[in-house]
Amino acid sequence: MIRKLLIISGCVIGSFLLSSSVYAQGSKMAVVNVAKALEESPQAIAANKRLELEFAPRNKALINLRKKLRRYEDRLAKQGMQMSESQLRKLERNVRDTKREIRRAQEDYREDLNIRRNEELRKLQKRVKRAIIRVASKNNYDIVVGEGVLYSSKKVDITDEILKALSDELKNVKSASPKAPAIK
Repeated sequence: MIRKLLIISGCVIGSFLLSSSVYAQGSKMAVVNVAKALEESPQAIAANKRLELEFAPRNKALINLRKKLRRYEDRLAKQGMQMSESQLRKLERNVRDTKREIRRAQEDYREDLNIRRNEELRKLQKRVKRAIIRVASKNNYDIVVGEGVLYSSKKVDITDEILKALSDELKNVKSASPKAPAIK
């Protein structure tokens, strides 16, 4: 009984391997390093610059709050012994309040930045997916694998083609946008 089961299992596995290799010979496959496309595309670089500009004022405000805290702490360390009890309590309260303000501001900053980063990432993922589909259709690929590949040769890696397609897409968008009239 066990012998029969082993023979049948061997036949099933052998036929599966044979049929999959025959199918693979007729298929055109490609591999894309999606993470690389998401990081190195011109759209990703532009999105990072937009986020930096958008959050620069808040980052500067955080830096200023930290400087303010440092001034309070320096003053407390240098002049704390000479201060009256009420001045000392007021300065300690300022230190405590400023620390609390910094924690809240940092938390809000991180949360808002993560939300915006995720929004930009979703847009970018859609663009990358469209670029992969365009390149795959243009080159008649049957299968494009994006993740879970342990090894692939350079000849099936189309990541650079995807990056070029994304770059071309950005150039086309820029050239199609209306230019502002020159001021005379």
